[in-house]
Amino acid sequence: MNAPASLPAADSLRAALSGLLDGIPARQAGQAVERLIGHYRGATPTDAPILRDRADVAAYAAYRMPATFEAVHAALRAFADAVPGWAPGSHVDVGGGTGAAAWAVSATWDGERPVTVLDWAAPALDLGRELAAGHPALRDARWERARIGSALTLEPADLVTVSYVLNELTAADRAALVDTVAGAARAVVIVEPGTPDGYARMIEARDRLTAAGFHVAAPCPHSASCPIAPGTDWCHFSARVSRSSLHRQIKGGTLAYEDEKFGYVAATRQPVTPAPARVVRKPQIRKGQVLLDLCETDPALNRTTITKRHGALYRAARDTDWGDPWPPPSAQD
Repeated sequence: MNAPASLPAADSLRAALSGLLDGIPARQAGQAVERLIGHYRGATPTDAPILRDRADVAAYAAYRMPATFEAVHAALRAFADAVPGWAPGSHVDVGGGTGAAAWAVSATWDGERPVTVLDWAAPALDLGRELAAGHPALRDARWERARIGSALTLEPADLVTVSYVLNELTAADRAALVDTVAGAARAVVIVEPGTPDGYARMIEARDRLTAAGFHVAAPCPHSASCPIAPGTDWCHFSARVSRSSLHRQIKGGTLAYEDEKFGYVAATRQPVTPAPARVVRKPQIRKGQVLLDLCETDPALNRTTITKRHGALYRAARDTDWGDPWPPPSAQD
């Protein structure tokens, strides 16, 4: 899951973002991003958006949209693997801002579909509409202002995404939002930061979805309770993000990439075939062996050691990444 996206939608998004900061001094853009990173995903209520104007939104989109895209795209690819042959006929992105999740959906499934992006920050919606105008799958999307919380209502949709939103809500509003999404969607993908708090919110959402009759498609290989003992660890993954010059300037880094840590749950009302197991930590490659930490169907967390004597399975293990299913489909034939 660490490979950079190479699909046309990813390239198109980077091209659309490339000119966002033209005319905005680099120092001003950097200061705006530092302020927004500190506050936008914090405790600010959604009826008082921190993204106040185009300069704020442009700086934030240039910095954060690629990371959100890669995280959501990774979650969607895992979901698509668990429901082969299915594609959403419609998509609603709740709290979607400038539309990174809508771009990720278009990168995962070919074709066009009705798309609605809901957010309270009007400048974010305006910029999202502008960025999507040149992308065939998104140029007809609806960008609608809405309060994200207990008062939200949704029309039925095949797929509803909620990415990096739950942290902005009170516990009561989070519960109400997940219930509303569950009542409207055939499939739900929720993405949050890959932190202990983000994991706790994901588990709350996962429990509400399964209670509403959803089957977990990914990352879990089961719909039973998470085997992680509360407070001992957290489930999260990593997506590699190409760094723009703005990223490097703000963080003072020289690498051409950074890794976005995220957690997610993808669930559906239809029958699903989840992975037999999921690699939940970066594999440890040692001389003649690969150590894999797996979440398994039992449900249980176990470490397995694959050695050279396993032949093709060993070669597959050396190519396996954090977040991948195990064993890979090629090794199950």
